[in-house]
Amino acid sequence: MKGLFGRKGSGRRKKEGAASADRGILVFENTSEVIQAERVLKKAGRSVRVMGPPPEIRSGCDLVIEFPLIEELDIVRELRGAAIPPLAVVPVTAPLLAPVDLFHTKDFGDYWMVRAANMKITVAKEDLTIVNVSGGGCPDVPFLAQQMVGKTLTDAPRPRDLGHTLCGYALDLAYEEMLRK
Repeated sequence: MKGLFGRKGSGRRKKEGAASADRGILVFENTSEVIQAERVLKKAGRSVRVMGPPPEIRSGCDLVIEFPLIEELDIVRELRGAAIPPLAVVPVTAPLLAPVDLFHTKDFGDYWMVRAANMKITVAKEDLTIVNVSGGGCPDVPFLAQQMVGKTLTDAPRPRDLGHTLCGYALDLAYEEMLRK
């Protein structure tokens, strides 16, 4: 299992497609709409990912969806059909418009920590046991920690199956990123 965390570097994911003319950003009014839109688009098999908005287009929501720009018409049509149209669709045409990666990974020797937005999950490298869940200010964070800490990544429940807040959603993103490591 050591191979799971065997990569070197800063621990930050490479920003695929960042500042590339083939990517676009969907801007929504609130994070609830982003979460719903992501679910609809992934269920439809779309290649999308939730990211932080670049400062130049921040509209109050702390999340945007990055997508292949060539699919814009179909994606917007799907979202309108689901009654969650984006406020704006912005092509990523310059580095300043590149979305911000939500993930930060830190190597603590025997442990890895992944932060997604304001939520963190820390795992022991040796056996992939979750040793800490922290962050956010939502009421379900202590419950999520209680349900996950002490279990391995593969045995722990998915945060999205337990939590119902932005913190639960962000923790699920961190959990997914940890699984990818």
